[in-house]
Amino acid sequence: MLSLGTIGLLVALALIDSTSFGTLLIPVWLLLVPGRIQPGKLLLFLATVAGFYFVVGLLLTSGATLFLDLFNEAIHSTPFLVAEVAVGAVLAILGITMEPWTRAGKAKRAEARAVRETQQGPGRMARMRARATDGTAPVGAVVGLALTAAAIEVASMLPYLAAIGTLVAADLPWAGSALVLAAYCLVMVLPALALLGLRLAMHERLSPLLGSIEAWMRKNSREMIAWVVFVIGVYVGVGGAQELGWIK
Repeated sequence: MLSLGTIGLLVALALIDSTSFGTLLIPVWLLLVPGRIQPGKLLLFLATVAGFYFVVGLLLTSGATLFLDLFNEAIHSTPFLVAEVAVGAVLAILGITMEPWTRAGKAKRAEARAVRETQQGPGRMARMRARATDGTAPVGAVVGLALTAAAIEVASMLPYLAAIGTLVAADLPWAGSALVLAAYCLVMVLPALALLGLRLAMHERLSPLLGSIEAWMRKNSREMIAWVVFVIGVYVGVGGAQELGWIK
């Protein structure tokens, strides 16, 4: 049985995941297509992304549970816990250093990215945006875009991986874990579904808001990732230190 605290943590992690490249930015691109939108394409995209993460979550949960069963004593040993603290410290430092925090630093990084894009042509994000806004794209292209976005993101979606760890620690039966994972994946796509409802109701009057969301995400997405990496690093490091008795 999940505690209220664990449920709250999982909801918070799912909402963070709901603002990622695949769960919100690409749906915003799909909603920004001029004229009458095709809600079926967005629903197919979101269903594919949610389904992908659900399957990956089941595999990770099963694998992690098996790992814990086989190495239960080792993961509570002093060397393992010291390594956990070290990993937490590395993640925290990475979160602080992976993205500049000053305006000058942000401007310099943006200028470097613009120069690189000029020299190398449109980057991956620009190419994916072109695919998302192609109104003539067949159903297979929409599914392919969803799977590509999810596969690119899955390794870097630390909130999702933290949620898997939290779920494994709760020691639920397989059916319970599957139900919680399904609910988690639904929460991940809820903001995009809400925007779809608003877009259908307000038509192109919603475009300025969608444009603002896109601009904000393109500008701040890496900074959000940096904060998440830092917080998870602190969480992992403190957890290991507490079990070692270094922190009470």
